[in-house]
Amino acid sequence: MKLGREGRKIKLSGVFAAAVTPNRPGTLEVDITGLLDLLDFLAAGGVDGICLMGSTGEFAKYSFSDRQRAVYLGAKRSRVPLMVGVGHTSLTGALQLAEEAIAAGADGLLLMPPYFFPYGQAEIETFYREFAREAESAVPIMLYNIPQFTSGIAVETARRLLETGLFAGIKDSSGDWAYFEQLLAIRRERPFVLFAGNDRIAARALEAGADGVLSGCACAIPELLVALCREAAAGNAAVVERLNGRLTEFIDWIEQFPTPVGIKRAVTERGQKSGETSLPLGAGTVEKLEAFAAWFREWIAAS
Repeated sequence: MKLGREGRKIKLSGVFAAAVTPNRPGTLEVDITGLLDLLDFLAAGGVDGICLMGSTGEFAKYSFSDRQRAVYLGAKRSRVPLMVGVGHTSLTGALQLAEEAIAAGADGLLLMPPYFFPYGQAEIETFYREFAREAESAVPIMLYNIPQFTSGIAVETARRLLETGLFAGIKDSSGDWAYFEQLLAIRRERPFVLFAGNDRIAARALEAGADGVLSGCACAIPELLVALCREAAAGNAAVVERLNGRLTEFIDWIEQFPTPVGIKRAVTERGQKSGETSLPLGAGTVEKLEAFAAWFREWIAAS
């Protein structure tokens, strides 16, 4: 199948915010109004692009039709390029999601290995090659390494896939700096887009020459990530260190909660809808989340 339209281009650099997906209370339905308002908020925050239905967007809990509708309406509303996560448990499912995303107007695709069951590198490489062969997409396809939630993409597997020219680049959310350094070394041999997907290494990655970040934190604090990226590009190391210190303060808090509970609460504190948590939180976690919210209100006011 042929996906996409010829001549469509997307600038893959800077800050792409990984958006949460607001849901209607007591349901698994996407709150479309809340999502569209969030897209406006992120664009106003200066981000270079937005990713829908990635890990921060909790794509796995939404139906195919809900994912399709959110992407369709999001693509019409977004004032910045829209990348869409098409993660699925199967090749067929990923291709179907990709076809619908491109038809809806997505500017790029983000594809993790099939999740839940663990797979070897031979199966992962075959999956990606078959996806690219079947899709023949005119929009960029980004590999997505996130071993916390699915099978990891080994460095050599990533190298072979990127050497095909079928993929625009890779988002690495592992947080493993040694892995990221190897990707940087490969990139010096053959150019491709390299995004840091783990906010703990964002500043270091940008200073080392990464093209940008695809950041869950940017959904709640887009201004900080945009400033960090700008100052890193300008070589202002002292400013980057200060901004990264503030980012680390935020990360230290949100890592105390299940993903992406802390980010969703921060989004709510910014006046946006973020929806209910996927699971009920324990009493101690609820108490800690309220303490985070109080801290965040003071912290963001001091920005």
